[in-house]
Amino acid sequence: MYRFLLWGFAVGLLAFFIACRDKQSTDQLIPVEDFFVKPEKINFRISPDGKRIAYLGIDDHCRNIFVLDLDDKTKSKQLTYQSDMNVQYFFWASDSNIVYSNSHSPSDSLRIFGISVNSEQSLPLIPVKKAKLRWLQPQKLYGSYLLASLNDRDSTAFDLYKVFLDGRAPQLVTRNPGNILNWFPSPDGKVRLAVTSDSVQESILYRQREELAFKPVSTTDYQTLIQPLGFVKNKKNIIYALSNDGRDKLSLVEYNVESGEEERLLYGNAEVDLESQGYSDNLQEMIFTQYTAEKSEKLFFNKSFQRHFESLAAQFENRSIDILDTDSSLNHWIVKISTDVHAGGIYYYDVQSKKTQLLAELNPKLAKAELSPKQPIRYQSRDGLTINGYLTYPRTQARKDLPVVVLVHDGPNRRESVDFDAEVQFLANRGYLVFQLNYRGSVGYGKQFWTAGFKEWGGKIQSDIIDGVTTLIHQGIVDKRRVAIMGTGFGGYSALHAATYNSSFYRCAISMSGYTNLFTYIREIPPHQQQYLRLVYNIIGNPSKEYEMFKAISPVFHADRVKIPVMFAQGGSDRFSSLTDANQFVQKLKNNNVPVKYIYKEEEGRRFRSEENIINYYQEVEAFLSKYL
Repeated sequence: MYRFLLWGFAVGLLAFFIACRDKQSTDQLIPVEDFFVKPEKINFRISPDGKRIAYLGIDDHCRNIFVLDLDDKTKSKQLTYQSDMNVQYFFWASDSNIVYSNSHSPSDSLRIFGISVNSEQSLPLIPVKKAKLRWLQPQKLYGSYLLASLNDRDSTAFDLYKVFLDGRAPQLVTRNPGNILNWFPSPDGKVRLAVTSDSVQESILYRQREELAFKPVSTTDYQTLIQPLGFVKNKKNIIYALSNDGRDKLSLVEYNVESGEEERLLYGNAEVDLESQGYSDNLQEMIFTQYTAEKSEKLFFNKSFQRHFESLAAQFENRSIDILDTDSSLNHWIVKISTDVHAGGIYYYDVQSKKTQLLAELNPKLAKAELSPKQPIRYQSRDGLTINGYLTYPRTQARKDLPVVVLVHDGPNRRESVDFDAEVQFLANRGYLVFQLNYRGSVGYGKQFWTAGFKEWGGKIQSDIIDGVTTLIHQGIVDKRRVAIMGTGFGGYSALHAATYNSSFYRCAISMSGYTNLFTYIREIPPHQQQYLRLVYNIIGNPSKEYEMFKAISPVFHADRVKIPVMFAQGGSDRFSSLTDANQFVQKLKNNNVPVKYIYKEEEGRRFRSEENIINYYQEVEAFLSKYL
């Protein structure tokens, strides 16, 4: 009996130590570099016949195209052998031909090639030149040519061209009169539809034949969107479109591009805008529509596709499934399967056999890590607007008096979602509550919510952020003495604005490529985006007419008001955030004995791309927050 009790005590003690060990392993700090691993294989695309998958992989330190043969793996191979520059992107033009672009950087000269998967022969499709090219959607071969728009004649206007796979010189189809923003091909490869914009008014143009002139059929203001998704089968004048014309939320409609009239409403969500996914170019029909409230949801129109999707979903319960690509028969899919706590993987799915094949883990270092789920939050702004967001708690039992990092998204013309976010998980792993919000001006919640952010960059948007934190403080979740604000681009601007105007509310601020001078921000808009300038004036303001407002909300002119520690990261190639302004802002802080950590990387743009620079940045973030928060 004594030995039995002794054995029981030993087992209990062992269980206690195992539990403690497991808790330690659960809550242990994960190395910074594990969060920001760049996947070795990216951009998986399936051939139209569903027999091969192409992707970008690493060889000789550069991104190259590889091809996986689904029927005979011995025929899988590397297709390109770049050793001094990356393949920037590629797509299948046909079952056996791939079009790709390579360059030293996205801002480099235009280089477009076609390559045969069978012979591996590559030839230039367009002479190397300083120009921008936009492929028309869908990116497909119409007989012997692809369709693209090119701005080599005039940097502000994209003319319509045929681009031939045999290397013949591109053929001009239609010259852009200067205001055409997008061209939309019919399934037969003829471009009958175009959209113009002066960024204040947008018009839909239509022509029955390419030799005829375009005629405007409808005009809307900049707050109203009619976004073509694709032509209805066997109809040359009826399209599927997302529209908020006469309504607040983007809804799915059939639209007559000849008369400029909405034919019928197919679906609208009362809470959020619909998203642009779900149209099949091959079937010329809407397969599904998608929207995101707290999480992403799909509404199916094609019942066969729905059954296949549900069979796949049954294999991956409680996970998000994003359809990245399909073959022309819709029987072979490339999907991303993930959760808010798992970066996920890229899978090949055969709908007939119902078998899945893992192609790549997006972050194998975190595949088994215990991470923190996102929790939706909703609160009222001081003027009664409903703001949605997410909280990610640190992996502790504590739910009171937590230090918080307010993570402000870039844009503002974007939104936060429940998707996996390595930055969020890194901060939560370091013991911080992470608060993300979709402040007014964020997209996805209708045009009233979007336009509520107009000319409020330095006003009500920043109040929305403060109101959210104040709500968390009043609920006892957040320690009011430990509030940090952090972001990139507009999020970085918000951090600098907070440090300038709300030093008593925040403990410290971290800005990656934050705008210090909004005069500079607007001045640096490139020529090929000048058609958006009047829209920018509506969203932010006109610096020549509203000089005092611009000066009031540009942190560089008020750096003497900053009283809290600031971390400032800046890339030398960031065209929207002037290095001169950044240096001036940082120097003013130093002159006023404000603690400042300045990280400058000459070769980087708005977001750091080098893995070494990314890891170094987050190591500095960790040290900065540890010291001041």
